[in-house]
Amino acid sequence: MFDELPSIAHLIYIPGVLLVGIALGFRLGAKAVRAELRREAAAKKR
Repeated sequence: MFDELPSIAHLIYIPGVLLVGIALGFRLGAKAVRAELRREAAAKKR
């Protein structure tokens, strides 16, 4: 069934890509939340 195990590069690459994706998603999500809070605060001032 499993003739060969994945290489060590494979074991480093996949978690690395996942971590980069999580970091980018967190960064973009936080930026969107801050923008929305600013928009709501500006609407309350009017």
